[in-house]
Amino acid sequence: MATAASGETTTTTVRATLWILLVVYIFNFIDRQIVNILAEPIAIDLGLNDTQIGLMTGLAFALFYTVLGLPIARFSDRPTTHRPRLIAIALATWSAMTALCGLAQNFVQLLLARIGVGVGEAGCTPPAHSLISDLVPAEKRSSALAFYALGIPIGTLLGMLIGGVLADWVGWRRAFLFVGLPGVALALVVWVILKEPRRRESLEVLRQRGTEDVQPFFKSMAKVMGSRAFVLLLAAGSAAAFLSYGKTTWTTIFFQRTHGLTPGEVGFWFGIVNGAAGIAGTVLGGYLADRFGAVNRRHVLTAPAVGMVIAVPIAFMAYQAQSWQAGLVLLFLPTLLNSLYYGPTYSSVQGLVSVRSRAIAAAVLLFFQNLIGLGLGPLFFGMLSDWLRPEYGEESVRYVLYGAAFLGLIPAFFFWRCSLRLNDELDKQG
Repeated sequence: MATAASGETTTTTVRATLWILLVVYIFNFIDRQIVNILAEPIAIDLGLNDTQIGLMTGLAFALFYTVLGLPIARFSDRPTTHRPRLIAIALATWSAMTALCGLAQNFVQLLLARIGVGVGEAGCTPPAHSLISDLVPAEKRSSALAFYALGIPIGTLLGMLIGGVLADWVGWRRAFLFVGLPGVALALVVWVILKEPRRRESLEVLRQRGTEDVQPFFKSMAKVMGSRAFVLLLAAGSAAAFLSYGKTTWTTIFFQRTHGLTPGEVGFWFGIVNGAAGIAGTVLGGYLADRFGAVNRRHVLTAPAVGMVIAVPIAFMAYQAQSWQAGLVLLFLPTLLNSLYYGPTYSSVQGLVSVRSRAIAAAVLLFFQNLIGLGLGPLFFGMLSDWLRPEYGEESVRYVLYGAAFLGLIPAFFFWRCSLRLNDELDKQG
């Protein structure tokens, strides 16, 4: 759909849609990430080990989030689907389940509530990416999707700040209730205000274009996975997410265990550093991709590849620092550099597939990013910490993060390999 190009969608409408979707995505990540800052008090209260923390913060959420993401994206790609209402229903679901996390009395109940959060959040990003790509022309897509992706660092920042403060003041249970319930009210706003741009064209027009029915699932998947650049991007994004989610979860715990900070202190100081760096990196990544990608398409992914290499030694020094203040200062630059990939990655995905496969392509990327990244990252690092704990005690998390810093070379390699194919494959799909 080319509603923006046709003039049917005004600049004001596009901007309003982007801002509303950004707020929704911020709520998405507040509810997703607040559990990280609350993990240590939850573990103490419920008697959890590090493997259970990793399972609760990662795999329980990610497994259902990723599995349901594909059929929801398929539904979203149908021309008759009202994507904003789909997003509103998803928002109400994950917000209610976040609130229920605060009522959990044991590990199993908390696990089930986290699964519910994953079920709801599965209906957010694929239709949002599809909606944005319909509204924004290709040459501005990196910046638009980077703007939407600001929900990741802003939501993570607010989740840490709000969660940490509430954990210190009223406990982790009420913290879940306070952040979950406002999302239900926001869902009503989204339902009423956001419009579906493709509804402005009749189904008869869609029939004439041959787009009334979405492509068969396996045909869409074959076309999406037939792109070599997409496969390389899938590997790069999944590796980056594995490290990002794993490091975020265990860095918050690292500052509590090794440096003795409270959840509120970690939420405030690490939240500000992590959030500010993530916001700056996301904006800068979208800007660099649009600017230098216009000269040579391969440079859409140059900044993420180079940035992740530079980030490796600085991150290692940050985890090695003996004071928490020095560690936080050193973490700013690698966090910024590791955030450059959001806009370029998601915009490239949308340019590597046909219009009718945009939501399913975004869902495939999210499937691997979240199953491998969010699902296995925190869990793997938690298991590794339990394995190292007999020898290193409370310092086991520090050694896990040392290894995580050096693993940043893996996504850098895949981003570089993918960049070599972008001139041949971007915006060539029919």
